[in-house]
Amino acid sequence: MTELRRPAPLPPTGPGAPTPPIALPDAGSARSLGAAEVPVPDGFVERLGATGAEVSIDEAERAEASRDWWPLGMIQALDNRLVGRAGVVVRPATVDQVPELLALCHEARVPVTPVAGRSGVCGASVPVHGGVALDLTLLSGIRSVDDEGLVLDALPGTFGDHLEAELRGSHGLTLGHWPQSVALSTVGGWLACRSAGQLSNRYGKIEDLVVGLDVALADGRVVRTGAPARSAVGPDLTQVFVGSEGTLGVITGARLAVRPAPEVEAQAAYGFASWDEGMDACRRVLRRGGDAAVLRLYDEVESDRSYQTGDLHVLLVLDEGDPVTVQANMEIVDQECRGAARLDDALVERWLGHRNEVGQLESLVRNGFVVDTMEISAGWSALPGIYRAAVEALRAVPGVRAASAHQSHAYVDGACLYFTFAGRPPGEGDERDHEAMYRACWEAGTRAVLEHGGSLSHHHGVGLNRSRFVDDALGSGTEVLHALKAALDPHGILNPGKLGLPDPFGEVGWP
Repeated sequence: MTELRRPAPLPPTGPGAPTPPIALPDAGSARSLGAAEVPVPDGFVERLGATGAEVSIDEAERAEASRDWWPLGMIQALDNRLVGRAGVVVRPATVDQVPELLALCHEARVPVTPVAGRSGVCGASVPVHGGVALDLTLLSGIRSVDDEGLVLDALPGTFGDHLEAELRGSHGLTLGHWPQSVALSTVGGWLACRSAGQLSNRYGKIEDLVVGLDVALADGRVVRTGAPARSAVGPDLTQVFVGSEGTLGVITGARLAVRPAPEVEAQAAYGFASWDEGMDACRRVLRRGGDAAVLRLYDEVESDRSYQTGDLHVLLVLDEGDPVTVQANMEIVDQECRGAARLDDALVERWLGHRNEVGQLESLVRNGFVVDTMEISAGWSALPGIYRAAVEALRAVPGVRAASAHQSHAYVDGACLYFTFAGRPPGEGDERDHEAMYRACWEAGTRAVLEHGGSLSHHHGVGLNRSRFVDDALGSGTEVLHALKAALDPHGILNPGKLGLPDPFGEVGWP
């Protein structure tokens, strides 16, 4: 039988505030996109302040509030440039101030970009047309916990690690949502981008965990979605706003499904001779009803880089929860992996020790590398072809030195592949050459994925970086998305330039 152990304590919580991705040499950095900047009308800053919200026009604050962890923005920061810059930063202190602020912006036709942790990696929280950066980080904390129904009510600016620490420590519960960016990201950001945690095999993605939302619309109206368990009153309006990246409304509260904190955990590691064998083992585990929290398969490049395992394709397995469930899951995994080599469980501990590290990205960018990750999802039958086509396409881009992948989240119907590419532009040119190479990598990798039946994104969202691919990804569904936008935000003030939506303020200029 698999050894069961008590779960390790949670790591210390982070600052509970945004973490800058890379230092800006100058707060007055030039804007790089060339998109039209919408001026803030005379007297408008004072009207915003009259709501009781904190308002700032300080250059340094506006610069920091206008950035996220998009690697392109990090490349441009080295050249003292910003992708975009807000004209004013507004921090509502109460939920009721949000619709009031939006109504003012709607009336004046000033663009609004909702921001909080700003941990996104696709430019979704960059205010490309200036206007208002609506910083929601003051709206933080747990409002209530229903222990019988296992529902949490949380504010959108709550940072993930603080949320989980309070749930475990004060309520004996867990949300089970633990993305790599858990200390950098917030509840509202998770919902806006359809986030996935590293334990999503067991707990589900954020769209599986959300029970209902409070949303402020562009004109100041407020919508409360969700209903009693398994209610059937028309379409699920909650899911209209999940993944909308702040373009349809601003999330001001969320009700999320929680579970009892895990009693035990178990770990295992296996080595497969080929990628396809490892992927098929994961598929069979899910097909049998196994839902171990982590089934994480690395190709031989990433396996050897992280675990020094030569040509093996390493599968890391971790489960947590009730002892009976965990034991059953681990037995299913072991049966389906009997053709693989059993490796030291310490590999799982090694992953756990580094799984939330994000600092290496800045180091690589500062050392002149063009680097990023591209996560997608697809059905099991399409995944082998997608893996080979995307890796080959990325490696063919001039300057790319490495392209690899791992399978990070697995479900009954398919899985998420997480591609990584890195290299230097030929000739070691300036930052513009780095930007051109970055665009070329995303073009090559994304086209390969879409042509072979994959999705555009699994959990990082669209933002600016993937906007140009939305029409191809959604097909005729694009018209429905545009109609929703027109109905809910007729002046187009909410996060313009994102999700491939029509932009009343003009072309953004990316790519």
